[in-house]
Amino acid sequence: MRISTRGEYGLRTLLDLAQHGGRDPIPLRQIAARQEVSEHYLEQLMGVLRKAGFVTSVRGAQGGYRLAMPPEQMTVGDVLRALEGDVEIRVDDGGPLGTDARCVPKYGTRFLWRELNRRIVELLDSMTVAELLVHAERERAQRSEYVYYI
Repeated sequence: MRISTRGEYGLRTLLDLAQHGGRDPIPLRQIAARQEVSEHYLEQLMGVLRKAGFVTSVRGAQGGYRLAMPPEQMTVGDVLRALEGDVEIRVDDGGPLGTDARCVPKYGTRFLWRELNRRIVELLDSMTVAELLVHAERERAQRSEYVYYI
């Protein structure tokens, strides 16, 4: 599993819409400026997110994007699967295993990768966009408490 910029920027875009959105659509250029991502790239991501049912688009001078459902109903796992495809770690398992003692290490590493995959998928499927926003706001608030002297 490798999360590309598609997954990263797609999640950031949904977080931006959750933070700044409401009933009025948000123009893509505003999201792109806040997230420091090209409008062209975000257009591509929004097409995927729209087809997956995460956002809706409104055309016209007052158009833009808004969330298609509450952020509490969007799991990170669903978003990443829409943008990236499979979210599991890909490891060459070496093919079929025998039963002799030489195969024990291979069985051990297979167990590790399967368990790691299970836990990653479990975490991604249990975390929502709303939870990410809460954590982000909390971290931003904590950082703003620090005072730097030069």
